[in-house]
Amino acid sequence: MLSACQSTFGPDAIKRTHPGYNNAIANTLQQQMLLNLVRLKYREEPYFLKVTSITAAMSFSGDLGFGPSFDLAPGGNLIKPSFGIGYTDKPTVSYQPLQGEDFLKNVLSPISLPAILVLAQSGWHIERVFGLCIERINQLYNARTASGPTPKNEPLYRKFKEMLHLLHNLIAQRNIEMGPDKNNEGISILFKARNKTQLDQLNTLGKMLNFKISKNRLALVNLNTNFLAQKQNQLTIRTRSILSVMFYLAHNITVPKKHIDAGLVTITKTAQGDAFDWGNTPAGSSFKVLSSQERPKTAYLAIPYRNHWFYIEDNDLHSKTTFMLLNQLFDLQSGQTKFSGPTLTLPVR
Repeated sequence: MLSACQSTFGPDAIKRTHPGYNNAIANTLQQQMLLNLVRLKYREEPYFLKVTSITAAMSFSGDLGFGPSFDLAPGGNLIKPSFGIGYTDKPTVSYQPLQGEDFLKNVLSPISLPAILVLAQSGWHIERVFGLCIERINQLYNARTASGPTPKNEPLYRKFKEMLHLLHNLIAQRNIEMGPDKNNEGISILFKARNKTQLDQLNTLGKMLNFKISKNRLALVNLNTNFLAQKQNQLTIRTRSILSVMFYLAHNITVPKKHIDAGLVTITKTAQGDAFDWGNTPAGSSFKVLSSQERPKTAYLAIPYRNHWFYIEDNDLHSKTTFMLLNQLFDLQSGQTKFSGPTLTLPVR
């Protein structure tokens, strides 16, 4: 009995309860993010609750008693002992809504350019990071009208997507280096070409982004965010906020036909009047949410909404990867805020 108590409390108790709490919180936050994406598709307000603390109270109880056992045979009456052991785990979870100044900093403020560059240098695909987080580079637009509620008309994005593809090829060939500028006040990118094919790619990129390549096949380009001070050999960049990224991704959510017929969502049109496919955009090409009447059996993540299920397929690795990046971006932004305001503390039963 003593060994059972020891395995119930102390380090063994942490081993037993920690994975369950970890999985439950992670799944809940992912469902919250997916739910907010679907809300944006239907032009409804997103709402964020952050888990601020989890307190687990563990209690142990035992009882010991004696009772008679009757037997009709001679000498059959006995007094037998009885005992019981009880164990209770009572977690308390505290939630805090994201609002006011924290909402402004976390959700509405543009993601910092250094943070985006760190992500791009830490293993994330450049087309995925820039395709989500950057709205404009010089005169190239990455679906600028996609940063809010679904637009009626097709956005501009094709030149930006072409530029991202060239940029990816040059990075894959190790033809781009990044570091501080000569005054150590900003960030510079060094483009270089080792052969004719790479030089052609670099020249094409230079024409798109307004920078020149030197005779020794190099181009040093500075980065900034001030569109009032644009000049040659400089990339002026406008980043998106978390909310803008979420809006962009929400446009490629598939909705039930009856919701379209009822006018619950906006359908973007091409110049020819056809329905625009958001899957062709830099963000939409790596993220898609499906919908169904019944709960999907092969979903990685699913949430119920308006009598339907919205979900990401478990084998849709591109969407799962982009969704992971979105959550990392949200965590990155939320790490810059200090939460204040009302806290909702609920005992979990």
